[in-house]
Amino acid sequence: MKTSKSYSFFYKILSLLSVVRGYNVLVLILAQYLAALFIFSPEKSPRHILTDYHLFFLVFATVCVVSAGYIINNFYDAKADIINRPIKASLDSIVKQKTKLQIYFFLNFLGFSLGWIISWRAALFFAIYIFAIWLYSHKLKKYPFIGLLTVAVLTIMPFFAIFVYYKNFSKVIFVHATFLFLVLLLRQLIKDLENLRGDIASNYTTFPVKYGERNTRKVGIWIVFITTIPTFLLYNYKAIGAMKYYFIFSFVILFFIAFMLWKYNLRKHYMILHNVLKVMILLGILSLLFIDPTLIVERVIDKLN
Repeated sequence: MKTSKSYSFFYKILSLLSVVRGYNVLVLILAQYLAALFIFSPEKSPRHILTDYHLFFLVFATVCVVSAGYIINNFYDAKADIINRPIKASLDSIVKQKTKLQIYFFLNFLGFSLGWIISWRAALFFAIYIFAIWLYSHKLKKYPFIGLLTVAVLTIMPFFAIFVYYKNFSKVIFVHATFLFLVLLLRQLIKDLENLRGDIASNYTTFPVKYGERNTRKVGIWIVFITTIPTFLLYNYKAIGAMKYYFIFSFVILFFIAFMLWKYNLRKHYMILHNVLKVMILLGILSLLFIDPTLIVERVIDKLN
């Protein structure tokens, strides 16, 4: 009996991690801290940043609100996910919808409360962010242009919170943000191509549904070529150090994506491109370490001392 209950609890935890996309949340935590260390506040020591409790609350609040966002998105997408991702949908359904909504409200309350501890401005930011995620999941994602742009903006907003916290308004950060925004926009467009069948069944008027698969692929190719502009600018920016090799890699990947969009049109190809962009984003986060590798050495020395 105990074994049966243990298995049931294990599967519920696994289901919940699937709903909140645990992998994405871990990547978000890593991205925010690395961005704080190497982009937003490089003049501060790693120890100072890692022990800053305000930053910890900011990251934790972001994790709560983003996780809640995944839950409400999963709630509204349940029908489409049965078609687009049947295995994941089956795993997600282990936790009842009522339980998911309870966790959704709790996480949003916790995220807002942590924001309030930091400042009323942070609390206001998270209140707006919570509402924007709900509005996207409930309404905006069903419309082509607005839905596409909104999801890219919502994904980049956690970095905006770190940006405001450190009050770093340098031009290179805006170029980094533009690069990331365009990559996320491209990823969402390809994801919409991948989910075309489920979106039609759910009556979502996404970009591919309204304008057709062929036109969507053309737009994707245009986004690729626009993305090469900030990629080139960042590659030529001396202060990024060894991270410039990531942008060489990005050029190769972007042209590969453009070729695939021009040549192929099957769902399996869109799935490949979607995963390639996921890897590209993850490598982009990890490559922040190479902006100033001496910070890593300093951190190791600090621990040894």
